[in-house]
Amino acid sequence: MSTISANDLKTKGVKAIEEALASQPEVAVSVRGQVKYIVMSEEQYQYLRECELEAALAESKADIDAGRFVKETVTQHVRRINKLNAKLVA
Repeated sequence: MSTISANDLKTKGVKAIEEALASQPEVAVSVRGQVKYIVMSEEQYQYLRECELEAALAESKADIDAGRFVKETVTQHVRRINKLNAKLVA
């Protein structure tokens, strides 16, 4: 992953980002020599969000398959959460 300095970004503006993203999906932005930000195209961001959602769905399916779930009414759920919260506060 290439890096754009904050100074380059200040002088070249968005063009510096566009040029860097032309050859790779993400670009680091450094401030005083340390990477502070990662910039990516909206398309890459949406792809990563989709990957996160797919991973969460797979995790949920694995939990269901393994029996790690609770089936309850809304009232039962609220009671259970309140009990858990009371334990955390105590």
